[in-house]
Amino acid sequence: QVTLVESGGGLVQAGGSLRLSCAASGRFLSINDMGWYRQAPGKQRELVATISSRATTNYADSAKGRFTISRDNAKNTVYLQMNSLKPEDTAVYYCNARVIVARWASEADSWGQGTQVTVSS
Repeated sequence: QVTLVESGGGLVQAGGSLRLSCAASGRFLSINDMGWYRQAPGKQRELVATISSRATTNYADSAKGRFTISRDNAKNTVYLQMNSLKPEDTAVYYCNARVIVARWASEADSWGQGTQVTVSS
């Protein structure tokens, strides 16, 4: 019922920038927290940044000062602006949303398919 569509991934040189977007669509009442996670080859998935419905943000230490998460509630879209990219940022980036699908339901955890970000040195 809820689909997250990601865009903006790609190949970039170290020091460059990328802007990831993730739009939620489908049947839902509201979206609470949204966030970005990543999984590098051979490593576990880790949190990059989250943002609440009231725009309160949280960042992993590795992202602080370089990445900015934002959202447009009218468009049901979350963004991740990534600057000063490093080779260690190379990973599959996943969009996450905590969705309320009905008034009587608790939050549902929705994930995008992931988008590849590759940073070359």
